[in-house]
Amino acid sequence: MAKVQVFNIAVLDNPSPFGNPFQFEITFECMEDLPEDLEWKIIYVGSAESEECDQTLDSVLVGPVPAGRHMFVFQADAPNPALIPESDAVGVTVVLITCTYRGQEFIRIGYYVNNEYTHPELREDPPIKPDYTQLLRNILASNPRVTRFHINWEGCAEKMEDLENVAPAPNTMLPPSCTVGKAPPLGMMPDNSVDCMWMDF
Repeated sequence: MAKVQVFNIAVLDNPSPFGNPFQFEITFECMEDLPEDLEWKIIYVGSAESEECDQTLDSVLVGPVPAGRHMFVFQADAPNPALIPESDAVGVTVVLITCTYRGQEFIRIGYYVNNEYTHPELREDPPIKPDYTQLLRNILASNPRVTRFHINWEGCAEKMEDLENVAPAPNTMLPPSCTVGKAPPLGMMPDNSVDCMWMDF
């Protein structure tokens, strides 16, 4: 059984201009004292075509963590536009929140993000070079994709059996309600996952 359960993630300042920081209010519970840190990350998927365009916007260590329920606001700067392919600037992409313990990822929460121009003229005739100052970022907060993984809570990743060491494998999926842009790799469903589902926090 997982020793950490994520109970709620509230997406703050949403929708917002593209250049605003990401803000997530995360509530989680530890079933028992954890002697080592939890590492949380926010990852922005810059392109569905290549993981090389992924940007780790920030990471934070939380711990040691006593048993009980905890809440914190995780804020990260907006992605660097220079690292995003121009063809992927407008449309649907993904932001991921991950958490690891002792170097092992045990949960991954993904949200679809729609970046679009606010002015009708720019929507009708978008510039060849994206104008990020005119983009509005809208995180689809009502449909997070939650994937959990078996880990060894007592030791390091090297002690896991082979099936519990499978890295998350990306695939492509997009719900029918998301019709703008291309579908990035959000559904991570490795052999060692406990479950992978759409959830309402």
